[in-house]
Amino acid sequence: MGIEFEIKFRATEQAQAAIRAAYPVAYRGFRMETTYFDTVDFALSDRKITLRRRLENGEAVCTVKTPIQGYGRGEWECRCEDITEGIGELCKLGAPRELLVLTGPGVVPVCGAAFSRLAGVVEFDGAVLELALDDGVLMGGGHEIPLREVEVELKSGSPEAAVAFAELLAARFALQREEKSKFRRALALAKGG
Repeated sequence: MGIEFEIKFRATEQAQAAIRAAYPVAYRGFRMETTYFDTVDFALSDRKITLRRRLENGEAVCTVKTPIQGYGRGEWECRCEDITEGIGELCKLGAPRELLVLTGPGVVPVCGAAFSRLAGVVEFDGAVLELALDDGVLMGGGHEIPLREVEVELKSGSPEAAVAFAELLAARFALQREEKSKFRRALALAKGG
């Protein structure tokens, strides 16, 4: 199983600029256009499973995320244009077979996100971390809300180092933890919340 370990913060434009100045690593730019899928009866989101198809600079990537303890999530990704084909490929990669059963009746787009990401690699206390700065919108139910956040994702090393770096960022740049994923916030919009 792939495990994603990340910590998110709400941020201002000024905080993101200050972080870039404080950590002048080689940032890469991405344009992200995400569509989140679920069954018509929300069988996936009710089980805290996230299924998405994202265009990353125009290249399609299908992803499924499943809950685990703490800051982590199970995560599997494959390059695939079609979400239905992607589900099969994700299960071949080790995603829970339950996904095939739950999505058997089909999936529909329920919400989305469109944002720009600047991502760079930072080393901290023996860990390799991706520092990502996101700016865009979350969409659902015909509504949009702004998205501006900072993510710290562990690529290698100890989770404790990632948490320590994230806490350092939060204190230094007055960042507030974002407890909900992009999907959960966009889904709330889609459901009228």
